[in-house]
Amino acid sequence: MEQAEIEGRTPRKRRAILAAATEVFLSHGYLGASMDEVAAKAGVSKQTVYKQFENKERLFAEIVLGTSDQLLDGLQQAYVDTLEGAADAREALRALAHRLLQSLTADSVLQLRRLVIAEADRFPEVCGAWFNSGFEKSLDALGQALSRLSDRGLLRELDDPTLAAYQFAGLVMYKPMNRAMFAGTRQRPKPGELEKLADQAAEVFLAAYGLERSAR
Repeated sequence: MEQAEIEGRTPRKRRAILAAATEVFLSHGYLGASMDEVAAKAGVSKQTVYKQFENKERLFAEIVLGTSDQLLDGLQQAYVDTLEGAADAREALRALAHRLLQSLTADSVLQLRRLVIAEADRFPEVCGAWFNSGFEKSLDALGQALSRLSDRGLLRELDDPTLAAYQFAGLVMYKPMNRAMFAGTRQRPKPGELEKLADQAAEVFLAAYGLERSAR
């Protein structure tokens, strides 16, 4: 077997292991996850899993930190798609709220959030980094995007843009996120509930930060 073929198989095996481990950890939690099951789902030997990731803790860290990067990229793209170049603050914020609800209430995101919360005391550095480099960094980016709306005369001047971003995210996500954390991901919103929540979040946010011409 040529060296190039061997080297090409290694990244594929690594991706397969990460995909399998993500499924196993989300399904069973850290303590319930089995390296044997990860290997079986990935179609590799357990020795290969350990060769790639050293131990279960390292594999967990790789999954958590890797998904943090994906989360950040997705949220930043949502800000660009909905807020950059917007001409109407109400419509832009509604569009963003709808986008956030659709992406952040996905089963995989909710399961990952629950996993990170459950293991925060066991792995404070890894789970803290997931928050800092994912949600917190994304809210800093949202604050900057809101500031640009303010600079264009679509919102009032923001004394603390990041705080405004946290407030907007809280209005949008608090109810569905907490319900999913306590009641489980199978407890789905009623038809039309997320749409109504997104619209109302935009209205409440504009009551605090909108211009007079933005109010009805």
